[in-house]
Amino acid sequence: MNKKKVILVSGASGQLGKTLVEHQEQYQDLYDFVFLSRPEFDLGDSQHIEEAFTNSKPDIFLNFAAYTQVDKAEEEQQEAFLINENACSLIARQCAKHDCYLIHVSTDYVYNGVGPNAFKESDACDPINVYGQSKLAGEKAILEHCSSSAIIRTSWLYSRHRNNFVKSMIRLGQERDVLNIVNDQIGSPTWTEDLIHAIFALIEKRCFGIYNYSNEGSCTWYEFAKSIMIFNHIDCAVNPIPSSEFPTAAKRPSFSLMDKTKIIQHTGISIPDWRASLKKALQGF
Repeated sequence: MNKKKVILVSGASGQLGKTLVEHQEQYQDLYDFVFLSRPEFDLGDSQHIEEAFTNSKPDIFLNFAAYTQVDKAEEEQQEAFLINENACSLIARQCAKHDCYLIHVSTDYVYNGVGPNAFKESDACDPINVYGQSKLAGEKAILEHCSSSAIIRTSWLYSRHRNNFVKSMIRLGQERDVLNIVNDQIGSPTWTEDLIHAIFALIEKRCFGIYNYSNEGSCTWYEFAKSIMIFNHIDCAVNPIPSSEFPTAAKRPSFSLMDKTKIIQHTGISIPDWRASLKKALQGF
């Protein structure tokens, strides 16, 4: 009987971590999971990270931990780079030392947001805000220090856990009669359950390098919000506005569609359309 592999998961209290905790039984025939979140896994403490590897002896590391506060990152640059770059470097070094396969979750914000063609993994990266810059620095650290690694870039992540756009729209739609939502930023939402499935497809095929993943199709934040109201039967009007009417501390990409050809070819997965996944996801909200 083959021994089950150990998967160490950082960011266990985040959207992806909580989604995997919720669905871990799907994978428990093959894997034993060790879930870590702060304070037991302090990303700023190299000793904490080293001890986690020594104690767990993982075969696979899923790095779901990240600094994700896009606007705050403009002021908290040191904190953003500490978590999104320095911690990635420490984790990658430990993975290399322990012969551990590393999967790291990154973002569409490493691209520059200039369309009209969906970004491929081979396209030049040119992030337009500090958050994107810190995530790109983390990618580089991982590729430099751990050859047995895969990076999966994703976008517009949502789930029934923690704070995200879908939960905010449901709450605001129930509180207000009208919402004004940006209609000049194009991308594709990603349901965490679909992303978890894609991550385990990468594990199964032992894929290396950089991969894009989001749900299929495209929309603006306005179209996304309008669909949330319709699918959830919320009586709230949604009006389209330009980004100029909703200023933010960090500049947002106007176009962040990603080409998923590579991950489909390398894993054989089929990727659901964002509308189909949103309908399915909302049943559990």
